[in-house]
Amino acid sequence: MKAAELFVRCLENEGVEFVFGIPGEENIDLTDALCGSSIRLVTTRHEQAAAFMADVYGRLTGRAGVCLATLGPGATNLVTGVADANLDHAPVVAISGQASTTRMHKESHQHVDLVNLFRPISKYCTQVIEEDTVAEVVRKAFKQAEAERPGVSFIDFPENIGRLEVEDKEPLKVQNPTPAVPPPEIIRQAAEIISAADYPLIMAGNGVLRAGASETLVRFAERLNIPVATTFMAKGAIPFSHPLCLGTVGLQARDYVDCGFDRADVIICVGYDMIEYHPHPWHPGTDRQLIHVNPKPAEVDEHYIAALEVLGHITAALEGIAALAEPQEEFRAASLREAIVAELSAEADNASFPVKPQRIAWDLRQVLDPECIAVCDVGAHKIWMARMYRVERPNTCIISNGFAAMGIAVPGAIAAKLAFPQRTVMAVTGDGGFMMNSQEIETALRIGTPIVILVWNDNGYGLIKWHQLKRFGRAENVDFGNPDFVKYAESFGAKGYRVQSADELAPVLRQAIADETVVIVDCPVDYSENMKLTEKLGKLVCPI
Repeated sequence: MKAAELFVRCLENEGVEFVFGIPGEENIDLTDALCGSSIRLVTTRHEQAAAFMADVYGRLTGRAGVCLATLGPGATNLVTGVADANLDHAPVVAISGQASTTRMHKESHQHVDLVNLFRPISKYCTQVIEEDTVAEVVRKAFKQAEAERPGVSFIDFPENIGRLEVEDKEPLKVQNPTPAVPPPEIIRQAAEIISAADYPLIMAGNGVLRAGASETLVRFAERLNIPVATTFMAKGAIPFSHPLCLGTVGLQARDYVDCGFDRADVIICVGYDMIEYHPHPWHPGTDRQLIHVNPKPAEVDEHYIAALEVLGHITAALEGIAALAEPQEEFRAASLREAIVAELSAEADNASFPVKPQRIAWDLRQVLDPECIAVCDVGAHKIWMARMYRVERPNTCIISNGFAAMGIAVPGAIAAKLAFPQRTVMAVTGDGGFMMNSQEIETALRIGTPIVILVWNDNGYGLIKWHQLKRFGRAENVDFGNPDFVKYAESFGAKGYRVQSADELAPVLRQAIADETVVIVDCPVDYSENMKLTEKLGKLVCPI
């Protein structure tokens, strides 16, 4: 058996279903070994898209997504998606071909030091230099990628190593550690702090979703009568329809939910990663008691000095604290919750055109069932989706907010559809982000993954324009032209629709879903609302 064949057997042993990537000369033995495997090689049109697919697949399933490239430019094309997965704490194993070890000591065609290139953007990074180590390298890569906090493992696999024969080697047993249960004394101290609080508030981060602890979080909040705000990446950790939900924190401006943080004397940070949203905006005075509930210790920051760190399994921690803490006698954030709900529905019937972003987010929720998955790209639309899109289930609104890489929505939606083929999946993207990986429309059609791509079209980089207007009062170098997106879709063999009025949006989206193919919906958006939102939030008066 060749080392490349053993490598593929190790991937099968890890339960890998898909490998996303592009065949090349230096990974040809690996791709050949995949031909007789249960693993499906999803050939993409760009390696960045392959890494984004692995990223979203890992985030949705909790199992490492796998991407594959050849050496040199193939490997360097993985960098953006790999960095995104690592900073967003999505489990990914990235594999690249490499030049033969016999030519690494000298200047050589397409050879770059990939281990040193990928080391800063991965949890574990190595090169296979002995064929007999393949099983150990693959097992360690998956163990590191999937351990809390998840991230990326990168494996550099030289072409000559893959061809060597190995004897008496088998994949290693899959074993992943389980976070420990927090000590009873720490649980008791947390319960005492919460019981003594006048206005406790919960901030739920992406770690809640990774731990599968959303239902436990809701029971914890209900038992103690404490309101919950979520980060962008934790949307759905508590249903928006729940009366204790205060929506999403993370907008780089003062919003209604910040009023809750102003009042809070104890903030319970559950599964919070600082990469999601820096603590300075919600804890500027450093005078609140913070309880850090997480399998990993808190990052060191002057605005995030925890009064207590409850380290270990999130579900066990919340259940233990809930059993001992005294509940709040009354829900003091009711008026704040009412203001947030009213804000989200204020433009639900606005018929102006181009469509207001508030109306797009509202109609999108009306069209999609609670279990449907929206994969959101990065841009001005992300801010509106994070703020206005009401999420009822965990992992049904995927937002990149650690690395925040444009271009993730289309490949990410393809991966989501592969992971959950029975669910409707929609890529929600701006025109800028869409064109960065729109070539993957062909991939989606070829492999049979029907997705809807909703393009918020403003012919420009709307988020940067927003920032320029806020800072300088003018916008420069952010406008561009677009192709006819309907004809563009049809050129691939997909379908395309252009929204002609606000009232057309919901019916067009329903038709796109019913078409059961790849569909682009071109929706002109009125981003003059960006500066209106900035002005409105600048005058915000807290309702509590």
